[in-house]
Amino acid sequence: MKILLAGATGTISSELLPQLHAAGHSVIGLTRSAGSAERLQAAGVQPVVADLMDADALLAALDGHHADGVIHQATAITRTPRFHRHLFATDALRDEGTRNLLRAANHLGARRFITQSFFLGYGWRDHGPAYLTEDHPFAELGHGPFDHHLRSLRSNEDQVLGAEGIHGVALRYGLFYGPERSTFMMMNLARRRQLPVPRPAATMHLIHVADAASATIAALDRGRAGHAYNIVDDQPVGMADYLNALAAAAGAPTPRRIPGWLLRATPYLHSILVRTQIRLDNSKAKRELDWTPKYPTYREGLASAAAALR
Repeated sequence: MKILLAGATGTISSELLPQLHAAGHSVIGLTRSAGSAERLQAAGVQPVVADLMDADALLAALDGHHADGVIHQATAITRTPRFHRHLFATDALRDEGTRNLLRAANHLGARRFITQSFFLGYGWRDHGPAYLTEDHPFAELGHGPFDHHLRSLRSNEDQVLGAEGIHGVALRYGLFYGPERSTFMMMNLARRRQLPVPRPAATMHLIHVADAASATIAALDRGRAGHAYNIVDDQPVGMADYLNALAAAAGAPTPRRIPGWLLRATPYLHSILVRTQIRLDNSKAKRELDWTPKYPTYREGLASAAAALR
């Protein structure tokens, strides 16, 4: 297939692009800068310079192109968010950006659309010990400042899964890690003893970026129209255990402990590292997409990330 990839220079696309090529797909890559366009072209991608948030300019830039499918991986996240406002640009990409990209899909004649969703759309809160399936309520409102993000996640999924004439699939990725910028930054912070471990600590569900990419390829081929999938590895992790393991993988000293309440000054970071308890069931993705993570837990995945950093 010919695929239009939005977010072609983002975190997951560094793994997704070679996997798309290996699977025999050709790629049109959206980017906002001429410099990124040159790098995409060198990687065998046909670049299109356009702003996803400008619908008219996007359609004009895509004139004369055709695609069979669209993959929406566009975010504005360049580092771990600390405050809610750090996610507002990504919220807009999930809402208005998705709307514009669906218009682009129709313009291109594309009939398959895979969109990046997020596991914390189930809620930044304590979900107890149960593993959540895709049938669990998603993006429920009534949680204060988190509602801004939840509305955008709901808008993204509703638009894609309900689009007329589009085979739409939503992938609820876990927290990304691996050979990517945020993981490398955290490893470097650990080496400088600037990555503390909070007590108590949250429980999260991770996904290695290579496994997120392979799940995306699988969804392109086998995802059911109108369905969402939890794309996470096989084992949730306490953030204290993860940060300790990350430091060890980086060859750093054991991180110092701090009381969790000290992070309340950075509310979003506090929710990720201290407050949220969430575990996801990935059996639907395994069963329907015929997908299995290469890195079943963070232990195997961190070793690969550390090797890439070295």
